[in-house]
Amino acid sequence: MTRVAAIDCGTNSVRLLIADISGERLTDVERRMEIVRLGQDVDRTGRLAPEALERTFGAMRGYAKLIREHAAPGGGPVGTPVGMPVRVVATSATRDAANRADFVSGVREIFGVEPEVVSGAEEAGLSFTGATRGLADATAAEGPYLVVDIGGGSTEFVVGTTGGTAGGTGTAEGAVRGAMSVDIGCVRLTERHLGSAGDPPSREAVQAAIADIEAAMDRVETAVPVRDARTLVGLAGSVTTVAGIALGLPAYDPALIHHSRVSAERVHEVSARLLRMTHEERAAIPVMHPGRVDVIGAGALILDRIVGRYGLPEVVVSEHDILDGIAWSLV
Repeated sequence: MTRVAAIDCGTNSVRLLIADISGERLTDVERRMEIVRLGQDVDRTGRLAPEALERTFGAMRGYAKLIREHAAPGGGPVGTPVGMPVRVVATSATRDAANRADFVSGVREIFGVEPEVVSGAEEAGLSFTGATRGLADATAAEGPYLVVDIGGGSTEFVVGTTGGTAGGTGTAEGAVRGAMSVDIGCVRLTERHLGSAGDPPSREAVQAAIADIEAAMDRVETAVPVRDARTLVGLAGSVTTVAGIALGLPAYDPALIHHSRVSAERVHEVSARLLRMTHEERAAIPVMHPGRVDVIGAGALILDRIVGRYGLPEVVVSEHDILDGIAWSLV
């Protein structure tokens, strides 16, 4: 058994997974998430805001404390000053930022490891591995899979047939057939179109967001065989929140959301409803995290356009994603 720590620093949230890995089994020790909005205004300014960096570093200091607490004897080789193998992966917002060196130095100070600002292709491969490893056994879902990871700054599209390799690169023969990351995400689209367009947003603002989504999917179709997919697998907070709403849950419950199936019709209903609601009405939804209230409309809209465009009857929702892929890569 090896105990590892994976940190995923995205545009909207920073997440931690401490896990024990033995053979083909990954067991959670800790799984945490904090909304830090690292990508605040990056689309407009091209820089990480000082206050966004401090929010992120504050969450990471708490994570480093947890890692030290769980670095038990026998948990694997000590690879870092915090007591176990650690990998920190940063994605869309950090890729885009002119001052990403400030982020890198802060992470190095907290964890004692160099963060990796991964490419969109590597992000897609990690997400695919995390989402599909064991998926067929648990759900009987048929491949090829279209894995869609809707983040804050970008969305990753990956088509493949298996769970890829433990290294998380998705390079196993027959695994990933095509992958692409595009700059549409719930934070980015909210800042571009929906955030200043009224409450709820105007029809014109929604149409402008749709145009961005459709243009991105046009680019995806030139590089990824999306129409070969038989099962759509949706990842990340926008998708899991839509699933929680569709299921009518009285509170957010990862165990009930993981591997749930939401029909295309229900995705459309929930998306349309969210875009008609005010901020106050969205905040009152039982499964809604406070940090997603202002961006969930854009995230749901992205999912709705993907489901509608590719004609798949449902989305299989996964709580396992890039974070799990990062953990697998450490063994």
